[in-house]
Formats: sequence, structure tokens, C-alpha cells
Amino acid sequence: MEITTARDHCAVRRRHALRAALALTGAVALTGTGCAGGVPHRGHGSAAPGASAAPAGAAPSPGAPGIGDPLMPLDGNGGYTVRRYTLDLDWRAPETPFPAGTTISATATQALSRFDLDFAGNTLHRVTVDGAPAGAVRDGDELVVTPARPIPRGSTFTVRVAYTADPTQRRHRSDAIREYGWVPTPDGTLICAQPDGAKMIFPADDHPSLRAPVTFHITTPPDLSAVANGRLVERVRQPDGRVQWTYDSEDPIAAQLVQLAIGKFTFVAGRGPGGLAVRDVVPDDLVTDTEAERSLTPQHLAWLEQRLGPYPFRRYGVLVGDTDLPVALETQSLSVVPKDDLLGDRVDAERNLVHELTHHWTGDSVAVRRWSDLWLSEGHARFYERLYSAEHGGVSMADAMRAAYEQHDQWRHDDGAPAEPTEPTLFKVMRYDGSALVLYALREKVGDATFDRIERTWVTRYRGRAAGTKDFVALASRVAGEDLTPFLTPWLYGPDTPPMPGHPDWQVDPVED
Repeated sequence: MEITTARDHCAVRRRHALRAALALTGAVALTGTGCAGGVPHRGHGSAAPGASAAPAGAAPSPGAPGIGDPLMPLDGNGGYTVRRYTLDLDWRAPETPFPAGTTISATATQALSRFDLDFAGNTLHRVTVDGAPAGAVRDGDELVVTPARPIPRGSTFTVRVAYTADPTQRRHRSDAIREYGWVPTPDGTLICAQPDGAKMIFPADDHPSLRAPVTFHITTPPDLSAVANGRLVERVRQPDGRVQWTYDSEDPIAAQLVQLAIGKFTFVAGRGPGGLAVRDVVPDDLVTDTEAERSLTPQHLAWLEQRLGPYPFRRYGVLVGDTDLPVALETQSLSVVPKDDLLGDRVDAERNLVHELTHHWTGDSVAVRRWSDLWLSEGHARFYERLYSAEHGGVSMADAMRAAYEQHDQWRHDDGAPAEPTEPTLFKVMRYDGSALVLYALREKVGDATFDRIERTWVTRYRGRAAGTKDFVALASRVAGEDLTPFLTPWLYGPDTPPMPGHPDWQVDPVED
């Protein structure tokens, strides 16, 4: 994974300046069915979403190449909102390129002369906008699309991108994510798109705060199955004997939480609290060996619903990954959990299962507004994972949090404070145990009952929306009936760990360079 540095941000500014210069000299984008990698394109990006909208009747201008997230400035795109993705994937064999297409229905939030999609690698064949050939230019991980005619503000439009998908595409990070993108299995694949790997799978508006429903059409050989987020709509045998699987995500979904997997699967149906549909997807030879751990999902759902309220989606399940994948992932409605996590110690298995399930309240339903808010997602998942484990045979909550407290200054030194990550330290331990410690400190400050009201109000008020650190601090203050800003600010920002309420004997270990 390329690390974002000050030099990278300068390169982005130089790229914008070059685009503006090309616009003044009348340079044009490549059109037709071809594409050209690395060719600069016209114009400077518009303001990121949330800035003042362009006035009605304004002249068409380029959409921004990113939404301006300080950690990943080119994630997402400006000038439009996605209404729906439709993915058409004609899968052939493991790690073998195959025909693919993505159709994007969108609404213009400004008059657009051109717009960007996040799209990396893969072999691009053609791009159309409302059925007409469009200009297509590759600029790093941006696919710059120039329609035959400008798109008026407020109008809906349809983009179709035809390409050859490359299921060998993967990238690497030096934090907990390790490897992401297409993840091979013995007979197929699954995907891990977090944090910004969806662009290796399909052209997208790829930022965790941006969501849209997804329709999947996945064609497989007759001896393989396909699964994706949401509900199976139909399974149709094609004239050549291959099978097309159609899934509907049912709810809007962030690109990083998309899941599609192909392999020799057994589908295991069950029910959770209130009759919630539970669907596990398991490689055929792992069904029996993982049954004991998977069967605990209804219990985990009931435990979390007691604390956070009703599960926020229409179904849930576990996709068992027959891979060397190092981490589990909260892909929406279908968490992927590596087989090794389910074949070892039961206490550890339950920790992982509860962690990914918790994310469906905090991270999936309540999305992070910016990447620096990731502590809200991972910290909550770790907090409830630790709390559940403490009640079911694991390390006590106090012992786990005291151990985190002792290391907190070192983590601040190495990885930044909980709400102050850098791009390369985004998924370091501070965003996990270090951020769970912030929630533990808040509970010690306000008491169990008030903390529980804060948590339930948080996931209820922001259900289906994106929210950030300022939102959490403000909501916690309202529920607690006191301004918690002076308390939470030093916990979330800065180099030094504050005293732990109620535990004056807890000490932070000295920092080592």
C-alpha cells in the first residue's frame, strides 16, 4: 500500500494545477472504446460534498476527484451521488481474468462537464453515459469520464463501464489489514475491500461515508456457488449450463463493505432473535468443523440487542473464509471470518464473531464520517468484544483495559491518539484496544446506566447515517446532562493518556523510542 505523505499531497496539488492548465489550453480527453493510463485530464475538482452547492444554472464544471478526506484525499468523488450499483461478473476460474461490467445510476449534484470514478487496475474496454460513448482517461486510481454532453445539475444519469476483471489484484498495508482486494480460495474467491480496495473490484464512489444499494449478477460454472450481501433474488441456469446468481443488498452499503464470494459452498439457514434470517455460507468440507462456533450467532445477536437495540439490517450470517486471510471483516449482513478463527480456542472464536457482529451497529449502520473517526467503529467493536468475552470465560474487562492503559502512551507515540491516526497507522492497535479504552473511561466517568443510554442513543439516532467524533461527544454530553468535551478531548487527542476515573492506581508505562 502506498503511504500518503506530505510529498503525496504536493503531488495531488500539482496534478490539480496541471488539470487546470490543460483546461485553459483546450486539451481533450480520450474518447471512444479505448483508454490511456496516466494521461492528465481537464479542470480542477469542485468542492467536496458538504460545501456550498453550485448555484442553479451554473456552467458545467468537473466533479472533484475526491471528497477531501485528509487521510485519503482521493477516496470518493464529487459532483454526484450514486443511486445504485449493478455488478455483472462472469466468473470463470480462480485467479483468471473474466468479463465484467458495472452500471451506476447517479444524480448530479452540480452541472458536470466530467466526473471521476475510483477504479484501479483491470482492463478497461468502454464507458458510456446514458448509452452514448464517453471519454475515459486513467489517472492513477481515478477513472475520469467525460460524457458526450454535459450533465445538468439535479438530473439522473447512467454510467456503464465494461472491463476485464483481474481477480489477482491485491494490495498490502503494514497495519492489521495486511492484504486486501481479491482474496483467493482453493476453488474461487472472496473479497476484502477495506479500507479502499473496492476500486480493485468495480468502479465506485469509494469512501466509508458514501453508500448505495447494490445488485449483483454473478455467473459461475455449474459446480460452484456465488454469494453476496443481502438476499438471493434468483438462481438461473444459462443455456450453456453456467448459473447466474442475482443478489440484492437490500440496504445501501459502503463500497468497502461489499462482499461477493464464489466457491463450493453449503448454505446453512437459521433464525435469530425475533425470527431474524441467519444465513451462513461455508465451504463444503468445513461445515461440521465450524458448526459449534457458528451456532452461537443467535446468542451473540441477543446479547448485543440487549445493549444496543434491534439489529439494524434484514439478515445476518457468517462467510467462512478458506483462506490465509489474517483478519475477519464486517462485510454488511455477511461477515467474513477466516476458518482458523473458528477452528481454535472457543473464547477467541467468540471474540472475533462478536467483534464483527458489533460492527453492524457501529461501522456498518452508523458509518464513520471521515477516516479519522475510525476509532468509533473499531473501538466500539473491541469494547463489546471484550465485554462479551469477560462474561463468557475470557479475561476480565478490568484486566484487559488496565493492560491497554499501561501501553496507551506508547501507542499514542507510535500510532497517534485514538482520533488522530495517520494513513499508515489507521488500523494499528490504538484504533482497537486503545479506542475501547476511551469508551471504558467514559463508562467509568458517567456510570453504567448513563453509558448504556449514550450507546443506545448513538446507534439509534445515527442509524443508516454517517457520523463523526464531534457528533459522538455532543450526543454523549446531551445524554449525560453535562459537557463531556473537557473530559473526552484529552482522551481522543494529544500525546498523553489522562488518569483513569475510579482507578488512581493505574499507571502508564514509560514511552520507548
